[in-house]
Amino acid sequence: MDDLSDAIQESVERAKESKLNSFIALAVAISATFMAVCNIKDGNIVQAMSQAQAHSVDAWAYYQAKSTKQLVTENTLLLVSSNKFVNDEQKKKLENKISQYEKDKADIKSKALGFEKEYDDLNVFDDQFDMTDAFISIAIALFGITALTQKKWLFYFACLLSSSGFFFGVTAFMKIPVHMGWISRLLG
Repeated sequence: MDDLSDAIQESVERAKESKLNSFIALAVAISATFMAVCNIKDGNIVQAMSQAQAHSVDAWAYYQAKSTKQLVTENTLLLVSSNKFVNDEQKKKLENKISQYEKDKADIKSKALGFEKEYDDLNVFDDQFDMTDAFISIAIALFGITALTQKKWLFYFACLLSSSGFFFGVTAFMKIPVHMGWISRLLG
C-alpha cells in the first residue's frame, strides 16, 4: 500500500513541475469558459424553440377549430338548402362564411408551418451547441487525465476535441448551419 501511495505522491510532485500542466490549465480554463457562454446561448435557443413549438400547436388547434366551424356551417347549408322557407340571402351568408373559413384556414396553416420551420431551423443550432458541449466536456476530462499521465499525445488529442467543440460553438453563434445528422441520430 505504501508503494501505491509513494507512486501517487511522486506523480503529483512531477506534475507540479511540468510545463505541460500550465498548458493544460490554460486549455481547461479557455474551454470551460467558452462552453459556459455556449450553454447560455443554447438555453436561449431552447426557449425560442419551445415558444415556436407552442405557437405551432396553438395555430394547429386554431386551424382545427376553424375546420370544425366550417364543417358545421357546411352541414347547416346542406340542411337549409332543402328547406323552401330559407331564402337565398341566408344561403349566401352561409356560403360566404364557408369561403371565409377556407381563407382563414389557409392563413393559419401557413403560420403553423412557419412556426414548425422556425423550430427546425433553431434545432440545427441547438444541435451544434450540444456538440460543443459534448466535445469540450470530453476534452476537459482528457486534459485531467493528461495532467496525471503527462502524455503529450493525449494533450494534443484533447486539444483536437476541444477545437472541434469550438468549431461547432462558433458556427452556431454565427448562425452557420453545420448539421452533422449522423451524430445527432447516433446520440438522439
